[in-house]
Amino acid sequence: MAGRPLSPHLSIWKWGPHMLVSILHRVTGDGLALVGLAMLVWWLGALAGGPDAYADFIAVATSPIGYIVLVGLSWAFFTHMMSGLRHFVLDIGAGYELRTNKMWSIASPILAILLTAAFWAVILLR
Repeated sequence: MAGRPLSPHLSIWKWGPHMLVSILHRVTGDGLALVGLAMLVWWLGALAGGPDAYADFIAVATSPIGYIVLVGLSWAFFTHMMSGLRHFVLDIGAGYELRTNKMWSIASPILAILLTAAFWAVILLR
C-alpha cells in the first residue's frame, strides 16, 4: 500500500489563483441562480402587481441592504462572466501556458471588480 500513488487533493496540490477563480465561478453561478432568480421573480411580480407592489419593491431595492444585494449580484455577474470568458479561451486550446494562465487567473477577478465599479458609477452618477 505504501507504494501506491495518492489521489490528488488539496493537501497535495499547491494552491493557486486558478483554483480561486474556479471556486468563484461556481459560487457566483449558484448565487446568480438563487439570489438573482429570486430578485427577478420579485421584480416581475411587482410589475404585475401594480403601482403599490412596484413601489414596495423599489423601496426595498433602493435601501442600503437592497444596494448591497444589487452590488453583490452585479459583482457575481461580472466575476462569473470574466471567469467564463477565461474558460472559453481555455476551451479553444489557448492560454494553457503557466504564465498566461496565472496572469488571466489573477486578472479575471480584478477586471470583475473594475467592471462592477464602472457599472455602478454609471448608474449612480446618471
